[in-house]
Amino acid sequence: MKIIVPVDFSPNSIKALELAVTMAGKKHGQVILVHVIEIVYDFASQAAIALESMYRDGEKQLNALTKTYTASEVKMSHKLLEGSPAIAVARLAEEENATLILMGTKGASGINKVLIGSTAVNMIREATCPVLIIPEKANIAGIKKVTLALEFANHEEKFIDWIVNMSQRWQLGLEFLHVQTQQEFRDQLSVLGLEKYLEKKYPELPVRIHTYYAESASAGLEEYLDEHENTILVMCHEHKNLWKQILEKSESVAMAYHTHIPLLIMN
Repeated sequence: MKIIVPVDFSPNSIKALELAVTMAGKKHGQVILVHVIEIVYDFASQAAIALESMYRDGEKQLNALTKTYTASEVKMSHKLLEGSPAIAVARLAEEENATLILMGTKGASGINKVLIGSTAVNMIREATCPVLIIPEKANIAGIKKVTLALEFANHEEKFIDWIVNMSQRWQLGLEFLHVQTQQEFRDQLSVLGLEKYLEKKYPELPVRIHTYYAESASAGLEEYLDEHENTILVMCHEHKNLWKQILEKSESVAMAYHTHIPLLIMN
């Protein structure tokens, strides 16, 4: 397993690094630290002087972090890049065939405030691998399980297989969540079909599926997270309803999303 961790040397980016080391260390994985220098100056001379200083400081701090975690079973390395953070990190993840990008981010009270306008949402759009967002208030020591939110779409099959394998590797429990805005017989059949699919493909996997009835997908997610705080919420980027409600700035996104819940986006 290879995890890319963008760091700006803030406390939350270090917390994300610590979680990456824990996850990768379950089966002798690898962590690549990345610091991206983004700078724009009107005068070439000013840019050269600033870049030299930023490269020197960045390399010094990356070396210090790498040295700190070399005692673990995880293979550590680092890279210092220049450019747009989201594009540079996403490109590196693709070149390295990374399993996951894991990054810390800051947030206020709503999920739109956690992601919108930040490097995080740009990372999700640019990356071709899953992206795990660690909010500033996340209690990484309290994570006990991962919860995959499903819409029962065709593209979700590969995500189910990925998250089953990762939950076993990370030694975390696995649950499934489906939010119904209408009580339709088709959705009930889909839940039963998911149970049979998991029983057949993963006979030793304990199956726990939660169905929440709510006026909107975001309301259902909020209700679930009120009762389950020790989880990583997993969503598919291709979701039309769940993801659209998060990315679009509208009244429907004004849900009191818990900023301490890590969010894993499957691309």
